[in-house]
Amino acid sequence: MDYQTMLENARGCIGKYCKACPVCNGKACSNLMPGPGAKGVGDNAVRNYEKWQEIRVNMDTLHESFTPDTSTELFGKRFRFPFFAGPVGAVNLHYGDCYDDLSYNEVLVSACAEAGIAAFTGDGLNEKVMEYATEAIGRCGGAGVPTVKPWNLDTIRTKMEMVKKSGAFAVAMDVDAAGLPFLKNMDPPAGAKSVDELAAIAKMVDVPFIVKGVMTVRGAEKALKAGAAGIVVSNHGGRVLDQCPSTAEVLPDIVKEAGGRMTVLVDGGIRSGVDVFKALALGADGVLICRPYVVAVYGGAKEGVVSYTEKIGGELADTMMMCGAASIKDITKDMVF
Repeated sequence: MDYQTMLENARGCIGKYCKACPVCNGKACSNLMPGPGAKGVGDNAVRNYEKWQEIRVNMDTLHESFTPDTSTELFGKRFRFPFFAGPVGAVNLHYGDCYDDLSYNEVLVSACAEAGIAAFTGDGLNEKVMEYATEAIGRCGGAGVPTVKPWNLDTIRTKMEMVKKSGAFAVAMDVDAAGLPFLKNMDPPAGAKSVDELAAIAKMVDVPFIVKGVMTVRGAEKALKAGAAGIVVSNHGGRVLDQCPSTAEVLPDIVKEAGGRMTVLVDGGIRSGVDVFKALALGADGVLICRPYVVAVYGGAKEGVVSYTEKIGGELADTMMMCGAASIKDITKDMVF
C-alpha cells in the first residue's frame, strides 16, 4: 500500500475532525477538540512542524559506500528504527467510530511489532482504554509502552497493575495531559504531579519509567530527581497550552542537561525520516510520531502501519547515507544547522 492510497482510504472513514492531510502540519485541525487539534488557537502544533522544517541537513557523500544501519536500542530492547508510534486514547471520540480502543490498539501494537518498532499506547476516562491497550501489548510479548494519564495515585496504582500484567518493557506517564480540558473536574481526578508523587509512581513498577511532557531543563531535572529512566520532550502535540515553544527549540538545552543521564525522546511535528534524523542530530535518543500513525491505522490497518513505518525508515536511511552516517550513533550535531 502506498502512502497516497492510505491517505485516501483514511479520509473516507476517519471522522469529521482529522482531515488526513497530505502533510500533518496542524493547520487544518488547529483548534478542533475533540479531534487532533488543541484548546485555544492551536498554534503550537503548527509551530512544532515548522521549526523542524527550519533545521537543515548537511549533505556529505565523500565517504565509503555503506548500507545504513538504522537500528537502535531502547531500555535493553533492539528495534529496527529509532522512532515509535505515539500514544492516543479514545480514538472513536477524536478520530471517528471506525475504530474503538480495542480494535485500534490491536492493530497498532501488533503492526508496530511486525515492523520492528514499538507502539506507545494511550489512556482515557474509560478504564477500558488502558485495559485494551495493555492486553494488546501482552499479546505481543510486552512489545509496547503503556502511557498512563496523571490520575490520582490510587487510580494510577490500579493502572500499573494492568501494566505489570502486560509484560511491557517500559511505562510512560504523559504529565502534560493535566492540561487537557476533558480531564478537568473529572472522576477519577487528574492533574499536575510533584517530584515526590512522580517518585512514588516510578516505584510502582519494576520497568523503566518515562515522563512524557517535559519542555524545560528544570522539568528534566525534576524527572531525574524522581527516578525516571527517560523523558519525552513534548508539548502534547500542541494540544494543551497555547504559546509554548516547539519541541525542536527546547530539545538541545534539555539534551545538554539530561543527555547521558537518562533516555531523551522527542515528539511534536516530526513528519519524515529527515525530521527523525534532525532530532537525533540534536541529541535525542529516539522519536515518537503520533497523528500520522492514527491515519495509517484508519487508512490501511496493519498494512498501513507497516507501510508508513517503512516510508519513514527509508527516508531516514537515505538521509543517513547522504550525510555520511553509517549508523544511528554516527549521527552528530554538525550534520545539521
